[in-house]
Amino acid sequence: MQPVKALLANRRLHLRTIGALMLLVGLAFSVIGPVEVYCFTLFSEGGRFHYPGFGFGSLMFANIAIQIAGYYTIAALGLILGMGHLNLRRWVRPVMQTLLWAWLIVGLPLVLIALLIFIQSKDPTLLRFLLLLPFAALIYPVLPILLIRFYNRDDVGEALSTGPAADRLESMPLPVRILAVTLAFSILALHGRLLFRGIFPAFGVLLVDLPGYTATAGAILVLLILTWGVSMRHRWAWWGTLGAFLALALSSAITLPRYTYPQLLDLLFPPAEADALAHVPLHNPLLTLIAVIPLLAIIAVILAARRSFSPEQ
Repeated sequence: MQPVKALLANRRLHLRTIGALMLLVGLAFSVIGPVEVYCFTLFSEGGRFHYPGFGFGSLMFANIAIQIAGYYTIAALGLILGMGHLNLRRWVRPVMQTLLWAWLIVGLPLVLIALLIFIQSKDPTLLRFLLLLPFAALIYPVLPILLIRFYNRDDVGEALSTGPAADRLESMPLPVRILAVTLAFSILALHGRLLFRGIFPAFGVLLVDLPGYTATAGAILVLLILTWGVSMRHRWAWWGTLGAFLALALSSAITLPRYTYPQLLDLLFPPAEADALAHVPLHNPLLTLIAVIPLLAIIAVILAARRSFSPEQ
């Protein structure tokens, strides 16, 4: 009996340590987020780094806005999950399992894309590339795998004994939870397009401005409905999600090869930014791969979750 109690005490200590770290990260990013807003003034007219064309629709404006949104997202997750760990809430385990698996799945195409861009734009030496690999491997996949193994332990579940039982989360199959989180991430990613003239590939044509915003808004609405249906484990939601992402992947694969990198720069960014980015050695099929690989990864998640959507659901 005593060894079991000691083991659970250690697990609670581990969980609270993780919670304290998450809470610190959340507090740090809750400060960094508002401070980052100051960067808008640096690039606006009269600012130190101002250039013609900076504003809504420019790359730097979008970059700052997306960073701020990311900081606030990390802050919210850090604060909520940190408090959940510190208070040993039972919902922590299914939430962390879901987020870590989503990180493991979505992270693969993102890491591949980052490496492709790094090789294309930086032309690194072999030594520099080899030095980068251990750090990249720690972030992905070593850390998520280690944490998944930790949260899968039975004694971790026993250590989280206070608070609500989180029956709804625990009764939902893990593939369904992962798919729902992936859909939520996709909805956030679509909002990012709104900062780039609402760019939307539509089976051969890139829609921008009002047509692009309208198409993106429609896609967001569809994904919101599908996310609800997936969380309820409706069979139609699984088929709808599969069809939606097959359509998005096919549309991107058809549309993007018709545009060269310089054409995309001229279409999306002001002249000052287009000239500055012109030297980056991006070209098709890399541009198409950057857009299609994440969609293929999501399609793999959808297919893996199929058995969790029985006809009776």
